[in-house]
Amino acid sequence: MWGDVEVLYRHLTSSTFDIIDPQDIMMLPEAVATGVEKDGLFIPLIDFGLFLHGTETDKAAVVAGVSSGFKNAGFIYLKNHGIPPSSISSVFASSKSFFSRPQEEKDALKWLTPESNRGYVSPGREKVTQSTDAAEIAALREKHPDLKESFEIGRDNHPVLLNNWPVEEATSEASFRQTMTAFYSTCQSLHIQVMRCLALGLGLQEEHFDSFIDAADNNLRLLHYPATPASVFKQNVGQVRAGKHTDYGTITLLFQDTRGGLQVRGPQGTWVNATPIEGTIVVNAGDLLARWSNGKIMSTEHQVVEPPSEPEEGWHPARYSCAYFCNPNAEATIEALRGTYEKEEDKIWPAIRADEYLVQRLTKTYSY
Repeated sequence: MWGDVEVLYRHLTSSTFDIIDPQDIMMLPEAVATGVEKDGLFIPLIDFGLFLHGTETDKAAVVAGVSSGFKNAGFIYLKNHGIPPSSISSVFASSKSFFSRPQEEKDALKWLTPESNRGYVSPGREKVTQSTDAAEIAALREKHPDLKESFEIGRDNHPVLLNNWPVEEATSEASFRQTMTAFYSTCQSLHIQVMRCLALGLGLQEEHFDSFIDAADNNLRLLHYPATPASVFKQNVGQVRAGKHTDYGTITLLFQDTRGGLQVRGPQGTWVNATPIEGTIVVNAGDLLARWSNGKIMSTEHQVVEPPSEPEEGWHPARYSCAYFCNPNAEATIEALRGTYEKEEDKIWPAIRADEYLVQRLTKTYSY
C-alpha cells in the first residue's frame, strides 16, 4: 500500500499542482474519508492525528489528502486534531454567557478600527461580501443585513493593540479572558501544524511557514446568530445569516454547533451544505494562502443561510460558532512562492503586506 500512497503523494505535491480525482484519494489508508460529496464538490474528512502522531506512511497520506482537499475544494474536515472537546465546550459556554449580557455592556466593548479588529460587533454592523464597492455593500447591508453578532479577540500580548475584555466578577472558574487566551494559544499550535502539512504538500520544507506565522497575529471570533423567525427568510428572498464571502488569511479553523447553515460554493456554482460532523473542525483556505500559492490553493466562497432543519414553532433557534482566523505575521510580505510560476508575468497577484490586505478587506465590510 505504501507504494500507492507514495506515488499519489508525489503526484499531489508536484510543481504542476495537478487536480486529482477525489476517488483517487480514497486509496489513502485510514487517513481520508468522505465529509461532503455533492454537485462535484468533495470535502475530505481527514484523520489529522495520523500527521501528528503517525508513521511516515501515515504522515504522507495525510499530506496528500490535505493537499487535494485544499487544491480541489478549499475546504477540509479534520478529526483527531488534538484540541480537547472540553476546551471547545468551555469556549462555547463562555461565548453563550457573553452574548447573553445586557446590550449596553456589550456595546461598551464595541469594535473600533480595522487595524485593531478587536471588540464587540453588533448585529448588522458587518456585512461580509466579496464586493469592494462601498455603495453596493451599503445597499446589501440595508436590504440583507447579516443576522449575527460577534466578539473579536486578537493576541493578548500585542504591545499596542489591546483586547476589549469584559469586566468580570470573581469566581472559582476560569475567567472569560483565561478561557479565550488559552484557546487562542491552542488554536495557534494547530495552525502551525496544518501549515507544516501544507508546506510539504507544496513541495517545501516542513517548517517553511513557521517564521511567517510565529507572531500569532490571528483573530478569534465568537459568533452568535440569534433565534430568528422563519418568516424573515421567506419574506425577504436572499436573506442570509452571513453573506457569501471568502476568508482573508491563511486558514480558518471553524468550530460549529449542530444547527447547520454553513454552505460552500461548489465547482458547478451550486451551494452545498457543509453539514456539522461531530468531533471535527472545518478548515478552509483564505485569500492570503491563495496568493502565496499563486491560485493553486482555493479560497472558496461560503455563506451561512437559513438552517436546513424545520423551524421550531415558527422560529429557527440560535446558532453559535467559533472561528479562529489564522493570518501571516502582520509585517510579512505575501507573494507567489517559487515553484508556483515559471515567469514573473505568471504571478496572479502583486506582493502585499499581510496587515495591509487584512485592513483593506475589513475596512470594506464594516460600517462606521
